[in-house]
Amino acid sequence: MLKRINLEHILFLDIETVPQHENYSDLEDAEKLLWESKTKYQRKEEFTPEAFYDRAGIWAEFGTIVCISVGYFKMIGEERQLRVKSFYGDETALLKDFKNLLETHFNKTPHVLCAHNGKEFDFPYIARRMIIQGIDLPFKLNLFGKKPWEVPHLDTLELWKFGDYKTFTSLKLMAHVLGIPSPKDDIDGSQVRDVFYKENDIDRIIIYCEKDTITVAQIILRLRNERLLDANEIKTI
Repeated sequence: MLKRINLEHILFLDIETVPQHENYSDLEDAEKLLWESKTKYQRKEEFTPEAFYDRAGIWAEFGTIVCISVGYFKMIGEERQLRVKSFYGDETALLKDFKNLLETHFNKTPHVLCAHNGKEFDFPYIARRMIIQGIDLPFKLNLFGKKPWEVPHLDTLELWKFGDYKTFTSLKLMAHVLGIPSPKDDIDGSQVRDVFYKENDIDRIIIYCEKDTITVAQIILRLRNERLLDANEIKTI
């Protein structure tokens, strides 16, 4: 049962990604052909590979991580505190910093990672980018040989499905129906690319990423039928 998991053993996270290059024209010819092949089943007929390139951040082979935000509970007596931290900037550096966190503070058997749609997006994306950047996978992301019940990952989307695998519920919708303040009150995922490349505003992206991370933690509390966090229980470090 979800209530049996110690809240202090959960690392909540969210990632923000953008295309590796600002413009399609920046790709080498071989990369353009690979992009065309990779996306041919996702693109509708009216979209050329170039017109579709603004979505390249979705794929780890053509995207890059610009921010990973994490949150974890710290119990101080009877009081809860969610501590939130972000890794951002150079992708290799932020991935190494994130790996260091996993290996020093969240490396024990009871520890689990938690994200919304994390099993389909965040966790494999981070793992693929680590391999591409020549970084050894930490234990919590190396799933080779693990049985399904041995995978140390929680996914709020999966938890909400209750076995119904034909549906998708966005983080925004799930927050709304559970009475949690919306994390999408400024930008959404489709705007991150422009905020990064055109506005050069990484701080805005960090705030957005941290709000999503906090929302994932709030959803877990609601699924456990526990009181939501107040603003004074959230601390950015």
